[in-house]
Amino acid sequence: MSPPLLKLGAVLSTMAMISNWMSQTLPSLVGLNTTRITSSDVLTQISPKEGWQVYSSAQDPDGRCICTVVAPEQNLCSRDAKSRQLRQLLEKVQNMSQSIEVLNLRTQRDFQYVLKMETQMKGLKAKFRQIEDDRKTLMTKHFQELKEKMDELLPLIPVLEQYKTDAKLITQFKEEIRNLSTVLTGIQEEIGAYDYDELHQRVLSLETRLRDCMKKLTCGKLMKITGPITVKISGTRFGAWMTDPLASEKNNRVWYMDSYTNNKIVREYKSIADFVSGAESRTYNLPFKWAGTNHVVYNGSLYFNKYQSNIIIKYSFDTGRVLAQRSLEYAGFHNVYPYTWGGFSDIDLMADEIGLWAVYATNQNAGNIVISQLNQDTLEVLKSWSTGYPKRSAGESFMICGTLYVTNSHLTGAKVYYSYSTKTSTYEYTDIPFHNQYFHISMLDYNARDRALYAWNNGHQVLFNVTLFHVIKTEDDT
Repeated sequence: MSPPLLKLGAVLSTMAMISNWMSQTLPSLVGLNTTRITSSDVLTQISPKEGWQVYSSAQDPDGRCICTVVAPEQNLCSRDAKSRQLRQLLEKVQNMSQSIEVLNLRTQRDFQYVLKMETQMKGLKAKFRQIEDDRKTLMTKHFQELKEKMDELLPLIPVLEQYKTDAKLITQFKEEIRNLSTVLTGIQEEIGAYDYDELHQRVLSLETRLRDCMKKLTCGKLMKITGPITVKISGTRFGAWMTDPLASEKNNRVWYMDSYTNNKIVREYKSIADFVSGAESRTYNLPFKWAGTNHVVYNGSLYFNKYQSNIIIKYSFDTGRVLAQRSLEYAGFHNVYPYTWGGFSDIDLMADEIGLWAVYATNQNAGNIVISQLNQDTLEVLKSWSTGYPKRSAGESFMICGTLYVTNSHLTGAKVYYSYSTKTSTYEYTDIPFHNQYFHISMLDYNARDRALYAWNNGHQVLFNVTLFHVIKTEDDT
């Protein structure tokens, strides 16, 4: 703060000097002084035409004559030398007055700057004092946070060790497969060189070991989405297609439901190949129209939302009859809480490794997503979880291993943005991009058997592959 204060002092000193000069020097220049007039003063008037006007005269203590005068009128003495001097002095006084005014403005501005800087310095001093006082506390807090993070990472060490062991097993499997491939190729050239039964047993043994390895895989966390693979182009802009995750390996039937409303026709195909070629095997005429595109086939039955209601229908493909129906309590319907694309997508039915689920929103949860696990036979709600994610802000969603994954849009640039674990009742924000190749997704569902996402992308039926992070069970796990 020293430079502004010095500057302010210099300005005030300059103003004092100018004021003193004006009070002492200016009167003597124009013939004026401030000597006191005594009571014996004699007033004498001189005609203005004679030039200077004498208003009074007196004697000082030493006997000298003192006169008090003012300048004559300008039009009478325009050529007088003293008149010119007076005009020049007046101009100088006016200039100095203007300069003083400028200095005054600058002084006020600098004074405000000084006050501002003083406030800032006091604030900085207080902050530094607070930082000094809190330094030990902050270091303790940061150390505790780091310790907690390390404690969270410690359980990963045995998992990584197990991964190293399994990686070796997989390397061995790959080597054996390469060896078997070489052997099978050689058989074509040298029939009889190897015993077929022995070779067959080796293949069966390897297959059994691989299946045992796969059984060790528990539910995983979504890490990556790749694709899409375009299977077919058909239907309108909106629709659904699916397979049964609980079907046997030989049962690869595909079900196809075009449009999001005003339809009751379900088309069945025996395989993906028949679906691609358009060879229908059977057509079903449902007893009710469906709403949205969020249907699911699970264990031989179709689960769908009845049009203009919050009623869930279970329809058997084998018997062609409705096996169960139940109202999903408080669930919004008919475009009250749809996904971002609309289409009466208020209630989303889905299945994963754990079972059957319904995803919807209620007024009681302020329009945010509610997850309910359903009994596949009675459609009774077994348990519900209320999330904080607005249903109308979600593009689509799907369940994997009891965790709901939500996309932030149905358009280009969409990504998996949010997940909610029903196991821990916790959520997290994610950033898992995927390629929305055809710009508008109206259906996105996970199939646990295929480990893939089925999607309806602007009249294109596509598949996305998923990469899951698995925790491998050890022999000590119960």
